[in-house]
Order: sequence, then structure tokens, then C-alpha cells
Amino acid sequence: MTRQLREQVVATARALHARGLTHGRTGNVSLRAGEHLLITPTGASLGSLTAEDLSEIDLRGRHLSGPPPSKEAFLHAAVLRQRPQANAVLHTHSTHAAAVSCLAGLDPANAIPPLTAYFTLRIGKLPLLPYHAPGDPALGPLVAEAAHEHHALLLANHGPVVCGPDPDTALDALEELEHTAAILLLTRGLPTTLVPSRTDPP
Repeated sequence: MTRQLREQVVATARALHARGLTHGRTGNVSLRAGEHLLITPTGASLGSLTAEDLSEIDLRGRHLSGPPPSKEAFLHAAVLRQRPQANAVLHTHSTHAAAVSCLAGLDPANAIPPLTAYFTLRIGKLPLLPYHAPGDPALGPLVAEAAHEHHALLLANHGPVVCGPDPDTALDALEELEHTAAILLLTRGLPTTLVPSRTDPP
């Protein structure tokens, strides 16, 4: 793997940490490189990674080199197998998105309604996947199925998974998801209007 790709993963990981989208030793970042992925290692703080800390896996999630990968590496591999146009995957336990993922009564087909124009543009529909313990491989097929149609997912009682063609695009989408999750919590119980879909009449 080239040094440039490694530095991209590190820069994205540190950006997630600096923007308060991760805490402690949570969250993981991956970047496709041909048939392999660079991914953050298990038990790492995203704020203090170096290029040498990264793991390498294949698209089946098998560990190839470096320290042990995140125990959720199989989620990243599942997303990228389904979305050949995507190259970067971000998974966090960001506060507001994680809080929304704990709420009862969410629509499993679209956990956050279209409250803002930019959420509609950058996320679209956000499926909610049922709870599995972190690292449970049984979640892999569910993620793969959802990722076939969606580039952003919400794991119940856990947090978001977002992919994009590059790390910056994925990060923009993740920030939009977190921002809209905060708006949803602030307006919960209040009457709201939604962004019209493109098929709605003016």
C-alpha cells in the first residue's frame, strides 16, 4: 500500500476525532486499494494513529498484514463488495446518530426523516439495521443487503456506517447525518415540515 493512501486514512481518522465524531477508542475508517483495504486497527484511538498503525485486509475481510484490524472490519468489506463505486467507509458511534439509533418507533426503512435539504442530498434514505453486538459476523449479510441500495446505514443501539467515492465525501455525508440527527432530537415531539421529495408536486 502506498504511503499516500495510508496518510489519507490517518487524516480522515484524525478529522473524525477532531470534530468530535468519535470518542475513546471507538470508530473505524477504511480505504479501498484495488482488491485490498487499509483499515484502522482494533483498540485504536483515531486521534493518535500513524500510517504504520494500519491493517490490511481483503474484500472478504481476511487479515493480510499489519496489526489486528478493527473487529468491525467485516462491515467495511461487506459495504465495498456491494458498492464498487465506493472506496471509503466510515463507522462511528457519534453522539446524536447513536442516540437516534436507540429510539423506539423508528421507521426501519428510513430512520431519519428528510428534515433538511442537505440530508436529502447527501444521505437520502437511512435504513436502520437490527441490533447485533459489535463484531458479530451475523450483521455482515444484513449490511451487505442494505448497502446494495444505500450508501449510509444506521446500526440500532450503535451508530452510522457511511461510504463514499473518497474519504472527504464520506466524511461530509457522515457530518450531515450527525447534524440532522441532532435536529431530529431537538424537534422530537414538535410539529415539523419535511423536505419534499422530487416526486412531490410543488
